[in-house]
Amino acid sequence: MNLTTERTILRAGVEDDAPAIADFFERNRAHFERWDPKRPPAFFEPPFWRARIAEDARRAEADRGYRLWIADRHDGGAGARVIGFVHFSNVVRGAFQACHLGFGIDRAREGTGRMREALEAALGWAFEELNLHRVEANHRPENVRSAALLERLGFVPQGYARHYLHIHGAWRDHVLTALSNPDWRPPGARS
Repeated sequence: MNLTTERTILRAGVEDDAPAIADFFERNRAHFERWDPKRPPAFFEPPFWRARIAEDARRAEADRGYRLWIADRHDGGAGARVIGFVHFSNVVRGAFQACHLGFGIDRAREGTGRMREALEAALGWAFEELNLHRVEANHRPENVRSAALLERLGFVPQGYARHYLHIHGAWRDHVLTALSNPDWRPPGARS
């Protein structure tokens, strides 16, 4: 599965991507540190990502989660330099038909519009191909870049969760937002 935008390509990882993914997180370690849980040293090494890529494939096969890696369009083959990610996790079907969204962009690409471009494509895929009804995205109140991006994409605030996640050494509050699919169709319905 590949999604192509004007400047990016998004695709599921393959084993050959492990070094590029490890490199992405290593070079952005300080950039993500205040927004992410504490990472073990192995997180920044290719063997960790080889195992995670295999686990991601199993989750996708089971319709439980989908992790997409972002590369510049001219550089998008296996092993290409990773500049970001989009992660649809905790997919729940039944009456909910929803998931959580996580995303991140290389510090060097912040402010270039690539994250918005990639998210527009990924959300379109999640709504059209996966037929999800709702995508939830949560952010820390002080993360104004993510808040502004989610607002531009149409996410609507749903609430405020105190002490929601243990991030950067403490329990952190989060703003809960969601985007609904106006064209959702019941499973089995013809498009």
